[in-house]
Amino acid sequence: MDNILNDISTLTPLGWKEWVSFPDWEIDYIKAKVDTGAQTSTLHAEEMTIFNIDKKIMVKFKIYPWQNNKENGKEVTTEVITFRKIRSSSGCLEKRPVIKTTISVADKTFETELTLTNRQLMGFRMLIGRRTLDKKFVITTAKSCLGKKAPKNIIKSNNRSSCK
Repeated sequence: MDNILNDISTLTPLGWKEWVSFPDWEIDYIKAKVDTGAQTSTLHAEEMTIFNIDKKIMVKFKIYPWQNNKENGKEVTTEVITFRKIRSSSGCLEKRPVIKTTISVADKTFETELTLTNRQLMGFRMLIGRRTLDKKFVITTAKSCLGKKAPKNIIKSNNRSSCK
């Protein structure tokens, strides 16, 4: 038991929702929901196109960081490392591209896998799954945004519940 408590004390605390960034894509703020029920993290992607270059499967897509807002969109092209069948919260099975990228959550920056799908109707642009959280974070479900805070103009642009 003492071993488990010592391990937990070294982990960074996160709330049930957090601001994340993607340094490789120059995206400083996307609000994400921590989802310990999801194995893989998922990112909202629009206008997705899968294609081949030099025997590599690639994906081109657009990210719009703000909910219900087409401002500050970024177009990203990256390699697809695999495809996974993912069951959505509505119970539908969907084959999604999986990519690797660098993510910043709280005080940690590291590489993680993400599946891409259209989350337009969902409350968050991203879900942070267990593989991303593994051995780095401990979740405090009664709190939100224990990591980095977004500036007020970003919160206002995002047009959904803010982290308080």
